[in-house]
Amino acid sequence: MDRGQDETANMAELYVASRNGCVSTLTTLIQRDPHILDRVSLTSFSETPLHIAALLGHLEFSEVLLSKKPKLAEEVDSRGRTPLHLASAEGYTDVVKVLLQANAGVGLTRGQYFCLVRDQDERIALHLAAMRGRIEIIKMLISAQPESIWVNLNGDSVLHLCVRFNHLDALRVLVESDNGEELFLSSKDHHGNSILHLAVVLKQMKSIKYLLSVPKIRRGANVKNKIGYTALDVLEECPREFEWFEIKDILKEAGVTRSMDPSLPPAPSGTGVDEAQSAGSWFRRLWKCVCLSLGKSLKHQRNWIEEERGVLMLVATVIATMAFQVGVSPPGGVWQEHKYNSTVNFSCCERYTDFEAGTAVLAYCYPGLYLVLISTNSISLFASLCVILLVTCGFPLTSRLFRWFFTLAMTTAVVCMTITYTLAMFLINPSHLSDYVTPYLTPVGVMDKVHLFDKLSLLPLTLVGIWMGVVVLVGVIHMIRPLSWAVKKWRNFKPKLTRGLAEDPANV
Repeated sequence: MDRGQDETANMAELYVASRNGCVSTLTTLIQRDPHILDRVSLTSFSETPLHIAALLGHLEFSEVLLSKKPKLAEEVDSRGRTPLHLASAEGYTDVVKVLLQANAGVGLTRGQYFCLVRDQDERIALHLAAMRGRIEIIKMLISAQPESIWVNLNGDSVLHLCVRFNHLDALRVLVESDNGEELFLSSKDHHGNSILHLAVVLKQMKSIKYLLSVPKIRRGANVKNKIGYTALDVLEECPREFEWFEIKDILKEAGVTRSMDPSLPPAPSGTGVDEAQSAGSWFRRLWKCVCLSLGKSLKHQRNWIEEERGVLMLVATVIATMAFQVGVSPPGGVWQEHKYNSTVNFSCCERYTDFEAGTAVLAYCYPGLYLVLISTNSISLFASLCVILLVTCGFPLTSRLFRWFFTLAMTTAVVCMTITYTLAMFLINPSHLSDYVTPYLTPVGVMDKVHLFDKLSLLPLTLVGIWMGVVVLVGVIHMIRPLSWAVKKWRNFKPKLTRGLAEDPANV
């Protein structure tokens, strides 16, 4: 009974010594009980003293343990981790070196066994070192077992782990250890993403620049993942922040293209017929490229409202503020007092009527144009208010109906605000500008009267024409989507209708 208590006390003292790294205590315990290390596996502790010493970096303590019992290096804890796992994760290079040499005398190649042992999470020691950026540990592990770089973790290679945990120096070490093989550098995860795909998704600017500086990686920069996306396609799916535009420039400078970009071979030389066929084929490919680009832009249109909810709210608020200001403070001002049965001479006409205080001055001279101005301004105001209300109430902006409504409302608000501004400029500009004389434009200083207002009117008319052209173009683009949807529905409905008529006994 006393012997059992002594063994328990010695074992507890051994674990305390491993935690403190006390070599003298370990030596005393081994002299007192020569088989104490053999009974470590019989305890209820999940870790061995070597696990604790490796985790805390006690080099001398680990050396004594391994000299007395080398097989302690093969023991695993409750999570399947060897002492090499723990020392590699913590970055204790001396301890890792001792552990790699522990099985040199048992007929195995130096460190091969320990480097390939997986823990409960399928990680080997190299994975933990890459996840923590332990550069020296990575070099030692690769030197001991070069095949460890090919061990994947849930589909991720060790290169993916360096990128995922943003350890560029560790990534450099692994890339330089490739020994000329491109297969390792072109490894993909379970989604088919290369390390360049992953670096673009995580927006790691330094990693992207380094990867594209490696010739072996740059040659495969246009590789596609399982859904057919290149690195540039993946970037297009990411939120557009400040780094987004810089990364896009870096990828384009490196020659990375979109997956939908057609590879156009050079036109073959031959007869006139061959050249005509080649030109026709080139035109068809170019037209296909334009259609694909337009279709993809409309396809990805579904997410822009949800992603730019805050911007949409800001634009609607600004337009509503502008429209409200025009409504309460109209161009030309308002009458300051009541005038009954008064005659007022306007630049355009003479009116004899009652003028009420607070009403718009220009409403009496240009009633038709002023009515149009107020109407367009009111439409712009209420369209913006509808957008603000729906966004504030949290309506699902991913719905196709609401996307169409938001697009229509914002387009209406912007167009009506433009019309309001144009009419306001026409109403408040004085007509005597047409009599303005510019005598200083000629060398002799003499010039006939020039109707400058008539010439300047071409500028706003040109701007209005350009604006209306842009509006028409936007309207046509947004009409393509519902029309394509209707055509698709009709094509799907027509075979069903034909089959229904054929199966109807009355038609037979």
